[in-house]
Amino acid sequence: MSRTILVIGRNGQLGWELRRALLPLGRIVAPPRAQLDLAQPESLRALLRELKPDVVVNPAAYTAVDQAEREPERAFTVNAEAPRVLAQETAARGALLIHYSTDYVFDGAKPAPYDEDDAPAPLNVYGRSKLAGEEAIREAAGDYLIFRTSWVYAARGRNFLRTVLRLARERDELRIVADQVGAPTWARLLAEATALALRQAADERRRGGFASGVFHLTTQGETSWYGFAQALLEEARRLSPAGDIRCGSIVPIRTTEYPLPAARPLNSRLATARVSARFGLTLPHWHECLKLCLEECYGMEQQP
Repeated sequence: MSRTILVIGRNGQLGWELRRALLPLGRIVAPPRAQLDLAQPESLRALLRELKPDVVVNPAAYTAVDQAEREPERAFTVNAEAPRVLAQETAARGALLIHYSTDYVFDGAKPAPYDEDDAPAPLNVYGRSKLAGEEAIREAAGDYLIFRTSWVYAARGRNFLRTVLRLARERDELRIVADQVGAPTWARLLAEATALALRQAADERRRGGFASGVFHLTTQGETSWYGFAQALLEEARRLSPAGDIRCGSIVPIRTTEYPLPAARPLNSRLATARVSARFGLTLPHWHECLKLCLEECYGMEQQP
């Protein structure tokens, strides 16, 4: 019998990709937000008991990092209490929970990439709420996979890539932070890696050899937001037949020159050896994924 996979956040940049990538693995159920609202955690129980999913995949989150400083209660409700309910319900029925977390659980002070055993020390409300969600999932003692990732972008949704592309068509100059370092991660890569991990996890659970855990999942390589923007516009100029990139200069700035309500980690690099070893993943370089995503963006624009 085909497994039922519940995908939360169907229209988010990762949720959209997950619905495609997981389709060969079971019956995908992806209710709209009006039916499945993480801001009302207790309402999730009845829905999960009705749907009886074999797998719950949760890429949805409160991701407004600066707004979270003003709305900590809402951030914790969505990022911590809702995952707690999901974890309790999946544990009660022997289902698998796949959840996504963030590099923001770390303070960025480490000079090397963070591995899964490093002690979290979030700098802001968003990071603390996501860490609380991880802890709630572990406490439920069910089967789970938590994938921490960073700097997620896609051809759809609100993200750095789409913002820079839009601004580069409107402005002569952009000022981009150059002292925060990480790995830009394409949502499609995350979705396809999740599909491979789910296939293996399902086999392990059937054989009785499954082990829950937290895994870092990003592209390979590293860059700054400034370096990402430079590479992005270089590829955009190559792909744009109309020459629509107006921006001729990107100015590197320090984080202190662009103050925001929420502090950001300067080092967002995550070590991915554990996820590669566990699931046999060969993760591509961030620049390869950027090219593919931009090709999709321009292809979408040229469609009638």
